Amino acid sequence: MRVFTRALGVLAAAAVGVVLAASPAFATAPTATGAASEHDPVFTPDADTQVALLVTKLTHAQATAQLTASGITWSSSGNCSDRNNATCTSFEQVNQSTIQGAQTLKSASGCGLNITGGTEVGHAAGTYSHYNGYKLDFALSTCLTNYIHNTFTSIGGDKWESASGNIYYYESNHWDVTYYTCGGC
Repeated sequence: MRVFTRALGVLAAAAVGVVLAASPAFATAPTATGAASEHDPVFTPDADTQVALLVTKLTHAQATAQLTASGITWSSSGNCSDRNNATCTSFEQVNQSTIQGAQTLKSASGCGLNITGGTEVGHAAGTYSHYNGYKLDFALSTCLTNYIHNTFTSIGGDKWESASGNIYYYESNHWDVTYYTCGGC
């Protein structure tokens, strides 16, 4: 397996650790004169080549330190952080890009954010699930709801999509957010 980086994609690749899961075929990009450049390899996968993202996972302590530094709070009905207890709010094994997405949401919206759900058990399963580190639940606030409605695109079914592809789902008593990317960080 080879790590894929491009001149313009170095930061993104470093942030998410893009790893190619199959034997990649590298081609060289043509220069302005049409000749191939050896300094800018371009990955051209076959149609059946699988590409997997390797994400950076955080401990609860690492995530809470970053959230605290950004002025983001969290709470739980059980007043705890045990990942194996559904009444807790845990950030154990959350994706770094998910925490960065929350930080971006806070800075872009200017709203106070309180996270009420993280990686603890008790949420729906799936690849892009809470438990796998891709989702956070945010307490409702007029500021946050107005920001989402006025900034993102409604895609039906109480869902809004950000320009970066993240999904904001209104679930009657909170916002369930799926962070596919860090959302502009």
